[in-house]
Amino acid sequence: MSQATLEADAPAGAPRQAHAQPREGTVFHLDVGGMTCAACSARIEKVLGRKPGVLRASVNLPLETALVETDGSLDAAGIVAVIEATGYTASERPTGWQQEKRRQDENEARARSHERRTLMLLVLSAALSLPMVAGMVGAPFGVMLMPPAWLQAVLAGIVQVLVGRRFYVGAFKALANGGANMDVLVVLGTTAAYGYSLALTVLAWPQAPGHLYFEASAVILTLILFGKLLEARAKRTTTAAVRALSDLRPQVAHRLTGDTLETVPVEHLFPGDHIVVKPGERVPVDGTVSAGESEVDESLLTGESLPVAKAAGSAVIGGTVNGSGSLTVEATALGGDSKLAAIIRLVEAAQGSKAPVQKLVDQVSAVFVPVVVVVAIATFAGWWLAGASLDATVGAAVAVLVIACPCALGLATPTALVAGTGAAARAGILIRDIEALEVAHKVDTVVFDKTGTLTLGAPRVTDIRAFDGNPDRILRIAATAQQPSEHPLASAIVGEARERGLQVSQPSSFRAVPGQGIIAEIAGETVLIGNQRLLEAHGVDTFLTRQIARELEADGKTCASIVVAGRAVGVIAMADTVREETPEALSRLRELGIETVMLTGDTEAVARTVADRVGIARVVAGVPPEGKSDTVADLISQGRTVAMVGDGVNDAPALAAASIGIAMGSGAEVAMETAGITLMRSRPDLVADAVGISRATVRKIRQNLFWAFVYNVVGIPLAAFGLLTPAFAGAAMALSSVSVVTNAALLRRWKAKAR
Repeated sequence: MSQATLEADAPAGAPRQAHAQPREGTVFHLDVGGMTCAACSARIEKVLGRKPGVLRASVNLPLETALVETDGSLDAAGIVAVIEATGYTASERPTGWQQEKRRQDENEARARSHERRTLMLLVLSAALSLPMVAGMVGAPFGVMLMPPAWLQAVLAGIVQVLVGRRFYVGAFKALANGGANMDVLVVLGTTAAYGYSLALTVLAWPQAPGHLYFEASAVILTLILFGKLLEARAKRTTTAAVRALSDLRPQVAHRLTGDTLETVPVEHLFPGDHIVVKPGERVPVDGTVSAGESEVDESLLTGESLPVAKAAGSAVIGGTVNGSGSLTVEATALGGDSKLAAIIRLVEAAQGSKAPVQKLVDQVSAVFVPVVVVVAIATFAGWWLAGASLDATVGAAVAVLVIACPCALGLATPTALVAGTGAAARAGILIRDIEALEVAHKVDTVVFDKTGTLTLGAPRVTDIRAFDGNPDRILRIAATAQQPSEHPLASAIVGEARERGLQVSQPSSFRAVPGQGIIAEIAGETVLIGNQRLLEAHGVDTFLTRQIARELEADGKTCASIVVAGRAVGVIAMADTVREETPEALSRLRELGIETVMLTGDTEAVARTVADRVGIARVVAGVPPEGKSDTVADLISQGRTVAMVGDGVNDAPALAAASIGIAMGSGAEVAMETAGITLMRSRPDLVADAVGISRATVRKIRQNLFWAFVYNVVGIPLAAFGLLTPAFAGAAMALSSVSVVTNAALLRRWKAKAR
């Protein structure tokens, strides 16, 4: 979490606090510029790690960001100074979300401008290299097109200066700060090839020199520049998810003040303001509809393909698109407190995290360049001592220098992670961090809460058994007693009473008994409403209520017994509706080889009826809220990797106890804060999609690491043994990074099956 996330945006007109005074445990989120390969990011992490006061530093190469946690003794300026002293640029991310949007726009414009300049330079470099490439291609066929040595020196020299400049600058900065990166390898290789060829040309003048490497130095720089251009474009596609989310933030809103409608910047709004959202506009803030009816497109935020109907009382999310109706919305959350801002923070945090395997990659990258330089020197010495010609000796050493590629190693994991979490976010699956991603792909058991997860969580009254033959009287008593309760079953009873036109008042007193029911007082009489455990605890005769409950629960209904003044007076039965997607969700999990379990506080009979209907074989029923986490822990102790799926406050302990928690987006905020994965749509079939994208991302990470390691393990020895020309080595090095980033970018094609 960045510094920006620790402070909500100040209201309009209010002064924003500067960050001059660091706080204990402060986490700073910075943009870092000038990195060219994994050795650069490893170098910055190493330097920051040695700085007193820095507890942890994580630098992300493809995102060009740094996450730095301090003990409170450093401010952002101090950290920026450390990074800049290392030879790179750095700046703290702004605290306001409007400033953050402007920063992203500026970075995007800067990246596109850099790409345009690189493309122009590439065209020039290719044009200057073309005459030498033509001569090299024609020579085996007896066609002598190679320009004279002096012209080759001029053409290659221009390329060496114009194109090589960026690599010389990067290499100088790295060496000046005691490190080495890919630029060092490129500079050593191309300078050696060009310098050797220039020396031969000068010494042989006016005679024709021997074999020259002018074309090798020019072609190597051209190909590496081409690879950098492709790599930059591919990296931009992997980070498109956060940019797309940021673009959803509207800049202005229509605020209703009395009868006056004024257009104001969004940062000038306050909670409680009423905003008019016209047809086709984006909703500017999180809020509640106070007037109007429409349908809102939430697809870019939640992945929901169909517009969602909104009317008075409906919640709306900032960034979603209003349909054909006009809505008046009361603002409830602004700026950094909005759901969109929370989603962006989650996605950025996940994309900026590091996989455990990345630590090994960073260690390898830190020593990679020095080792390659040693191998190149050993190659030169070996060929020289073996009596080979100077041409062959220089060619083999140069090939070793230019084929080695730390970039492929450094990009393998983060690019796949960025692309995978971005694809998941577009489908409405928010993955908190790399640990959640890695655990999700190993899940073999999914435990579902029943109410609100497998079912809609909105039960309705189906039966009223009144022992005195007056069901309306029993319903009115039950609704009055339950009026203060927020439990779904209580809402069903109160709602049924109001639909029947019954008068519902407030009880004199009210107390909830977790896992059993409620105790209330109405007109001086004590009223109990709950299950058989509640009745038994108060010494009520349960013979009749137990018989009725057994009959109704056999049909999958939940029963609440009504007791007035110590005597049972009736039973009210309710039934929840199974979500339409639930059977398909469970079927897909079984196809993935994952066992499913239902965990509920409901009775065995009700739970079993629902389980049979949706296709769950294993049911753990009658579990109180505090017992759910124990059940999950028991499964984990059996060697299982358990995902817990829930939506309520009572599910939070079980979500925390599971190997990974998966929260339904429509559920309680505490459930989403506890879970490693949040499903923005309350669809259980997204659980299979979450496992699917996790497996796909981990698979890409492994593929990238395999090919990156294999490329270097195979390529460097081939170059050392003289089996690769310097020009071919340069092409291979350029394409290695491109292939890794492109392979990761293929994850953008992934689509959730839940629709």
